Amino acid sequence: MSTELTQTEADTLLAMEKQRENPSITYEYPTSGGRLMVPLISTDGREQFILDVRRKNIQLTRNRFQVRGQKVYVLARLDLDDTPHRNPDGEEVPGPHIHLYREGYGDKWAYPLPDAFTSPDDCMVTFGQFLVYCAITDTLLIDTGLLP
Repeated sequence: MSTELTQTEADTLLAMEKQRENPSITYEYPTSGGRLMVPLISTDGREQFILDVRRKNIQLTRNRFQVRGQKVYVLARLDLDDTPHRNPDGEEVPGPHIHLYREGYGDKWAYPLPDAFTSPDDCMVTFGQFLVYCAITDTLLIDTGLLP
């Protein structure tokens, strides 16, 4: 059994429609330094995923949204901050940026934000766009508390 996904497997998992495992739960957007993990399943019930949301302590605009396939493999991770990332080939990608699974490298490659992300300065708009980008079709019930 391989310890990593092929690129085709990763691309298929990312494109697969996903929904909440338990649609009756309302989740709370993490507070400063917090993390949220939402279990997801494919609409056919065969695959399991996790949606992770992380929020940094000091710089509250630093948020990270991530979808893991088979609960382990990072398929997509959006880093909403201005910190650049250096790819394995030495290329530096400014922030905000998105990491996508790449066979042989996992989530170590970052790319400029695709056009699907129109408002990287608006955390909640970008979060909603990330859900669409990752084919999460279910409406997530997330209490954003004091977030605008």
